[in-house]
Amino acid sequence: MKRLPLEGVKVLDVSTMIAAPFGTALLGDFGADVIKVEMPGKGDTSRHVGPFSDSEPLRWPGLSRNKKSLTLDLHKSEGVEVFKQLVSKVDILIENFRPGTLEKWGAGYEELKKVNPNLVMIRVSGYGQTGPYREKAGFGTPATAFSGYTYLQGFPDRHPTSPSFSLTDYICGIYVAFSAVTGIYYRDVNPEGSGQMVDIALFETVFRMMEFLVAEYDQLGKVRERSPGLAGHSSPSGTFKTKDGHYVVLVTSTDSTFERLAKAMNREDMLTDDKFYTNAKRLENNDETNQIVSDWIGTIDRDDLLERLDKFGVPVSPILSIKDIFENPQYKAREDIIEVDHPRLGKIKMPGIVPKFEQTPGRIRSIAPDLGEHNDEILQNLVGLTEQEIEELKQKSVI
Repeated sequence: MKRLPLEGVKVLDVSTMIAAPFGTALLGDFGADVIKVEMPGKGDTSRHVGPFSDSEPLRWPGLSRNKKSLTLDLHKSEGVEVFKQLVSKVDILIENFRPGTLEKWGAGYEELKKVNPNLVMIRVSGYGQTGPYREKAGFGTPATAFSGYTYLQGFPDRHPTSPSFSLTDYICGIYVAFSAVTGIYYRDVNPEGSGQMVDIALFETVFRMMEFLVAEYDQLGKVRERSPGLAGHSSPSGTFKTKDGHYVVLVTSTDSTFERLAKAMNREDMLTDDKFYTNAKRLENNDETNQIVSDWIGTIDRDDLLERLDKFGVPVSPILSIKDIFENPQYKAREDIIEVDHPRLGKIKMPGIVPKFEQTPGRIRSIAPDLGEHNDEILQNLVGLTEQEIEELKQKSVI
């Protein structure tokens, strides 16, 4: 098989929970050698987050696939010394402690670049390494609220709603992987390239997507309020109920797609109507536009509706449950759900590799490791410790 794109890149992952670990999982999918550092006897906190089958964490195998587990207590000076030796051997270090924590242990960026000037160090925190909020505890859901996203979610007559899963953490993980490959590309390709520190704030990874919000307030002085769907961008759009009781999402983001919808509805008269002939006019009359579409969709069963709209090239999708996804032919064709072996659960399924590289597709080389599974391998082969030295570290509970 061809080499994976990131084969040979060494990553030291001292992060916990979801955001940064998801980023290192993405790097691992494409060949990076990821060493996950965990607390002895406890492990990553995501080992203890549901769902569970009996006492087996079900999220863990996918979130930490393609990684090796090393236990190491950074609260102890011996642990920090081993940590620095590891840093001297890797390309990328990824951490998500509260700002100032590594510095307190004598392992901040200024110290680490002394042992490895070529190190790309990615630091993830709730609010970033600078500013008055730098030391605030930062988790994904509060960061989502801080980003401005939560303010927009929900119905106007009810309270704002948070995403029902760790959306910001996963978005941040993509930034982590992007920062890692950008950092080593600059280091390795440019003559003046060197290692550097990358500062990622959880809230900023979502706020970066808010161009529309910033522009609207800056130029129009408008504070966008809650909406249960896409609002203020295009019309018609939203969630609609079919005759047989299913829900679909439909959007016409351009006038050309609305033209196709009008033809599908046999309402070509709307294309010359002063209230509907452009997106700007439809937005002015959004409630009436959506009601026309809703009334039409309510007369057709879901499968017939999807077939008709697909025929006319109208962007529409059924709202799928996870059961629907497991049975969907597109997911199967794309290998978006794959099956792997688990030492205690037998066959388990997890999300497949994204994106799909034509020549160097990613691979799942291993599922998430057991705690400390690779201690001896890493400490002997990478750090160069003897069996006696490793045993002494075990006796002191450093590993």
